[in-house]
Amino acid sequence: MKHFYQNKVILITGAASGIGKRFAERITEISDVTLILWDRNPNDLKTIKEQLQGSALIHIASLDITDTERVEFEAEKIIKQKLVPDIIINCAGIVVGKYFHDHTIADIKNTMIINAFGSMLVTRLFLNEMMKRNTGTIVNLASASGYIGNPKMSVYASSKWAVLGWTESLQIEMDRLKSNIKIISVIPSYINTGMFDGVKAPLLVPILETDHIVDKIISGIYKGKRTIKAPFMVQFVPLLKALLPVSIFNWLAGGVLGVYSSMDQFEGRKPKSS
Repeated sequence: MKHFYQNKVILITGAASGIGKRFAERITEISDVTLILWDRNPNDLKTIKEQLQGSALIHIASLDITDTERVEFEAEKIIKQKLVPDIIINCAGIVVGKYFHDHTIADIKNTMIINAFGSMLVTRLFLNEMMKRNTGTIVNLASASGYIGNPKMSVYASSKWAVLGWTESLQIEMDRLKSNIKIISVIPSYINTGMFDGVKAPLLVPILETDHIVDKIISGIYKGKRTIKAPFMVQFVPLLKALLPVSIFNWLAGGVLGVYSSMDQFEGRKPKSS
């Protein structure tokens, strides 16, 4: 695995916290890489750059993934510097955690843009260059909520369904074009990153530790997997939905496993004190 990642250029969005941050930390423990870290939090970006300085070449850019012009500018700069990523980790994401009627228009727009359009935008800006080179891996962070609706997650789930549909289509396009570009979807349940603080883990679906899913992503990229799912129960959701009548599936998911009440006490990531 060390040889596989050696000297790779890796772009990570949402790199200052959660999965993005931990991926940056873990990959520098494995191999010598160049990291391009994007996040909207400049202070946390500077902190992680200082933390990893000496263990990797680090390029940071404080940007909001909803700012299309800024993202395009930074992508053009990277291409001109001949730093087209070997691996893109699309991690930037938000969750509101409210019933749909309580969402503001801004809540809906930001969730869809950051979680779905943002990943598409970043990928589109580099994909042609990666295809010219005919190598590369694009990792899109989806969610088990892309398989199953859930109260207080309607917009979040919609954004992740979009990610799954787009990722699958992009995989097929690359296959059809006989491209060596690998497209991977990561489909986890709740992860202990702070983003879902307050949630109650459904029965048989434990809250994942960040290191567990990050290590699965690192291994999955190396092995060329198309999907990375965790925990194990996530594997069965599409099959159960296909086989069971809606009423039975809802009874199982909601009444037995407790999926539909998992967000009842949702708090989310606490804002940082100044």
